[in-house]
Amino acid sequence: MKQLRLWPQSLVGQIIILVAIALFVAQAINFGLLLRERNRVELTSQTAPVVYRVINALDIRPDRRPRRGDHEQEEERDRRNVEFSTTRPVLAGKPRPDVETRAVAMFEDIGLTVHSVVATEDSRIMPQRRWEQIRRRATGEQPGDRRLGRLSLAVEYEPGKWVTAMARIGSRPPRFGGWLVAQTLILNVIVLIPLLWMGRRFARPLKQLTGSARQFAKTGAADPVEESGPGDVRQLTTAFNAMRARIIAMLDEKDRMLGAIGHDLRTPLASLRVRTESVEDEGERARMSETIEEMNRMLDDILSLARAGRSSETAQKVDLTSLADAVVEDFIELGSPVDMIDSDRAVAFVRAQQIRRALRNLIENAIVYGDRAHVSVQHQDGMIRIIVADEGPGIAEDKMGEMMEPFTRLEGSRNRETGGAGLGLALVRAIMAEHGGALQLANRPGGGLEASLVLPA
Repeated sequence: MKQLRLWPQSLVGQIIILVAIALFVAQAINFGLLLRERNRVELTSQTAPVVYRVINALDIRPDRRPRRGDHEQEEERDRRNVEFSTTRPVLAGKPRPDVETRAVAMFEDIGLTVHSVVATEDSRIMPQRRWEQIRRRATGEQPGDRRLGRLSLAVEYEPGKWVTAMARIGSRPPRFGGWLVAQTLILNVIVLIPLLWMGRRFARPLKQLTGSARQFAKTGAADPVEESGPGDVRQLTTAFNAMRARIIAMLDEKDRMLGAIGHDLRTPLASLRVRTESVEDEGERARMSETIEEMNRMLDDILSLARAGRSSETAQKVDLTSLADAVVEDFIELGSPVDMIDSDRAVAFVRAQQIRRALRNLIENAIVYGDRAHVSVQHQDGMIRIIVADEGPGIAEDKMGEMMEPFTRLEGSRNRETGGAGLGLALVRAIMAEHGGALQLANRPGGGLEASLVLPA
């Protein structure tokens, strides 16, 4: 079962997620600051009227002037909401310590020192205003109570002297949570859409560059990448195309050099083969011919290893089980101790001649060093394994990696007289790497070595 990846793997996805998180955090901080300021303003708007009435009652306002007309009516209304007493008043409602703290600060701002402050909040039913009665009659609405909040503030302005003022609490400011959520969504859309467009413009050439690099690593050939996108990406693409051209030129030169070397070496070997025919001693002539054949095989292996990854053979869909069975039949016809075990059907896109050569190398090693070869094919978990098992002594665990290096022969565990040039496993590993697979070696529990060609299905 695949685990759900919440964090995107692509560069564009990671940038967008990081920017979205940053915007969310910024908006959360903004929300906190706005909420704090809103609460401060609301507290001040609730406290100021009742504090003003206390100050007006104590007649300490510095801008106090004689009042006339409407101002006299306002002063009279303020007096109706103010009471003086010589005992600590008992106020109804829930305590408001925040109002007490704010009121003390406002008194200090005007230079008034108070000994004690008590604030409470309650609510009362207000009678309907005339215009509300007219509206209800016109609309047919059912009459309802109008409940308003009231703030009471008792201040001990001198020891044993209290003044109590009351003021109606105005309507609270509207909530802005929904507005802030909408603002966050709009901001994310405005920022993320251009960022997504820029990210795709940035990622498209990188994706093409990655595909070309993978193709080049697999086949040794790839088309040049179109130079597009931002300047930094274009510079990277230009450098990659230049590197690709130089590597291809170097590989082409290597192939030409190897072809020339192979031709130059085979010419004297052919000449030596002709000269051996003039040797009268049959035993000596046979030994010389065998040496020349060994040199030819070694030359073929060296050239094949050097050209690994630059094969001209085209990959095609091949039934690997049938291919392995055909190779085993060839060995059986020559009298070699090889058998084919019942296997799964496995089909893959491969270069058939290269896989055939790799399998032949493993079977030859199994016959020479392990007395007998058992071949089988397994297809499971999206991978194909062509297994060649022998009945020999196996290989020490710490020597298996060394065995796949060119010109390496571990004669301590193998037959010294029949060992080759040490190129067989190195060539097999190179063929597997060209196919995106691997060569795996493992000792069998019952004895012997198990060599596996592992290929993607």
